[in-house]
Amino acid sequence: MRAWRVHQYGRPSEALRLDEIDEPVPEPGKIRVAPTRTVLNFNEIDGCHGRYRTVNPDLPYILGMEVLGTVDATGEGAEEWLGRRVHATAESAFGGYADKVIAQPDMVFDAPESLDDTEAAAFFFPFHLAWLGLHERGQVQPGEWVLIHAAAGGVGSAAVQLAVDAGARVIGTAGSEAKCELVRSLGAEAAVNYREGDFATEVRDITGGAGVDLVFDGVGGEVTEASLRCMTRGGRLMIIGFASKIEAEDAHGLPPRLLCFSQVSIGGVLLAYSSNPAVYGGMAGFNINPRSLGDQIHDELCGRLAEGRIAPLVGGTVAFEDLPAALEQMEDRLTTGRIVVVY
Repeated sequence: MRAWRVHQYGRPSEALRLDEIDEPVPEPGKIRVAPTRTVLNFNEIDGCHGRYRTVNPDLPYILGMEVLGTVDATGEGAEEWLGRRVHATAESAFGGYADKVIAQPDMVFDAPESLDDTEAAAFFFPFHLAWLGLHERGQVQPGEWVLIHAAAGGVGSAAVQLAVDAGARVIGTAGSEAKCELVRSLGAEAAVNYREGDFATEVRDITGGAGVDLVFDGVGGEVTEASLRCMTRGGRLMIIGFASKIEAEDAHGLPPRLLCFSQVSIGGVLLAYSSNPAVYGGMAGFNINPRSLGDQIHDELCGRLAEGRIAPLVGGTVAFEDLPAALEQMEDRLTTGRIVVVY
């Protein structure tokens, strides 16, 4: 089978090589997916550069985390999944950029029938992560001000839609006027071009000096620090990612004095599910969500999708063979929505 593997660290075109390797065989309790689509994530850009501080697999390894496809083989005990069209997260979050992908059923969900393969590929990860950050962890309330960073991206655009759907007043940040216009078209009350000045000052002005109640932050670094300067007392800052490279390049963290002055709560958000109580209830420091929560969220999201209240934002499609070049476009902040890779 074909697989995009990281052989050395660098830009995606330097790091990745399209190899022919043996197909994996699912072990008991696991499934194998034959993808028709995969998607681009900033996680994969970090993987190309070797920027993971928590996990750096031995080279070479198959890049890629999310796929959309049909279960074509199962190990013993997972036969119920055979033949189903699913969203799947590759086992250990690696191995997705390949013709066959192994996954744990706890991170596999049925794809909505109303969506074609490209739309479905863009649906699962952004909306589950946005729901976890806004509802499960952030406890968003109607009428609250919500600041969403990278709001024109796949996850950010999902967060804008869910926050608007919850009755919140949304401010989104983006890196160009065209992206800001896209954010406003999704229902945001305001959009701020972070390249044109101090977004914290503009956010304070928009909110009449009060600041925002909730921040949805997938960027990190200086963006997180600036966010603390435009939050209300008792606000909640949800960290859902670190596209600013902060995980690899800055081990100092946020200034304690700023945290004291802001009087806000900071929470982390992780999209991972398990049905094993020993995993979701017994791994302090690496806290997994129970699969039952994932099922509840998936039902909530599919219901909103069916009612036309939310929709995945597909920013473009690329051929599997052109994947490295597409990752570089994403790294250079030239994309919007989700970029879907077609096999």
